[in-house]
Amino acid sequence: MHGGSNVVLAGAFAICTALFWGTYGPILQKGHMLMGSGRLRPFICVGIAYLIIAVIGPILVMYLTGMEKGEGVQHGWTFNGIVWSIAGGAVGALGAFFLILALNYASPIMVMPIVFGCAPVVSTLFSMWMQKRLGEISPFFAAGLILVAAGAVTILLTAPKPKAPPAGSHSAAKVQTPGKA
Repeated sequence: MHGGSNVVLAGAFAICTALFWGTYGPILQKGHMLMGSGRLRPFICVGIAYLIIAVIGPILVMYLTGMEKGEGVQHGWTFNGIVWSIAGGAVGALGAFFLILALNYASPIMVMPIVFGCAPVVSTLFSMWMQKRLGEISPFFAAGLILVAAGAVTILLTAPKPKAPPAGSHSAAKVQTPGKA
């Protein structure tokens, strides 16, 4: 159904994406904590996962299923398609890198709402700019974008705070700030 519209499949895949991306920050945080410290080691592991899932996986699927064989030049590897796809991968990798840096200073409870509150707004505005449709934004559409960002701020302001250790406790020196191990 390439090029067509299937709302059920689009919704199912979008939910899968939300589940994977929604667990991304907390899982990275756990990996970082289990490595002791530093953020570049977890980022290298992200790169290894990308290599396996985004390079080796599709090659195997294409080879084993015959998927994408015989598709003409207009649907194959094109220079512009490669450049734009690598650019998309680069901004995705940079996003992962800066997320890892952000998690160095705050827990996923604080970082992820900022990411997922701002990313849809940025994505929508960037897509509309690329399609030269910024002038078509209605007040209700703009209000929706503002509500998304306001939701992220609301989550940040009302997020559960870590409990402080009792005063005079010897464990107080051992308590670590979330995101720093």
